[in-house]
Amino acid sequence: MAHTAPSFFLHRAMVWRRLALQGACGLAVLAACAQARADSDPFVGALMPMAGQPGGSKCPSGWLPAEGQLLAIQQNSALYALLGLTYGGNGTTNFALPDMRGRAAVGMGQGRGLTHLDRGEQGGSPSTTLSSANLPAHSHGLAATTAAATHSTPGAGRTLAQAQNAGVYASGSSPPVVLGSSGSVGGNTPVPTMSPYLVVHWCIALTGYFPQRP
Repeated sequence: MAHTAPSFFLHRAMVWRRLALQGACGLAVLAACAQARADSDPFVGALMPMAGQPGGSKCPSGWLPAEGQLLAIQQNSALYALLGLTYGGNGTTNFALPDMRGRAAVGMGQGRGLTHLDRGEQGGSPSTTLSSANLPAHSHGLAATTAAATHSTPGAGRTLAQAQNAGVYASGSSPPVVLGSSGSVGGNTPVPTMSPYLVVHWCIALTGYFPQRP
């Protein structure tokens, strides 16, 4: 009986210690969750692709589709302070969002061996039509023989040969009476230049943290 009371109090102390640890862990988890929620808030002006939204909407609350639409400066002063008139607008009452429809995002600046690109600059084309200037330098060979000709028309397995009983050159600079050219081929069909793609919604954040200069 002499050891009952100390054992009882020791057990209670262990229980309270366990509860205190659990409570501390719970508070730590809550703090971590709060920090995670805070860290999940976007920066104003951030772009985000969305694969889908319930109810047929394109973007979640606090975001708008990046489709080049005009927004009022007065109601969106933070976003206007970041975008300005880079993507359009009159600068008095409205400004435009970037239009990501049918476009791929490209990093600003100058990559190695590439041209410099500024923010908001647009370029590229889904297709292009080639011309002779786009073809690599090349030549077309011509086969001929000094043997006597045996056919009057070209054909498979036939080679340009010496004409029978007829000259093929004239002396002096007599004006030509017959001009000709090779037949035209090709249809000038535009060539696609787009890589394989998958379409999603691009959304831009209206609210969140205002980015600070580093």
